[in-house]
Amino acid sequence: MMRKDLPAGGWTKSSYSDGADADCVEYLPLPAGEVAIRDSKAPSHGAFIFPVPAWLTFVNAVKSEHVQGI
Repeated sequence: MMRKDLPAGGWTKSSYSDGADADCVEYLPLPAGEVAIRDSKAPSHGAFIFPVPAWLTFVNAVKSEHVQGI
């Protein structure tokens, strides 16, 4: 699901960001066990909303290099 009605503050940038305005994602924990994910360079475009378990499965797969092409 995509949402644009999220708060401007409280987002956390990926720890893999080099701090030089690199392409990154930001996340924002939401109530009801969800997390919002957005492009740090285009926050006005909105954010995708995922259940926390689905997001953690994706993050763990990327960390363990089970996702190819990333």
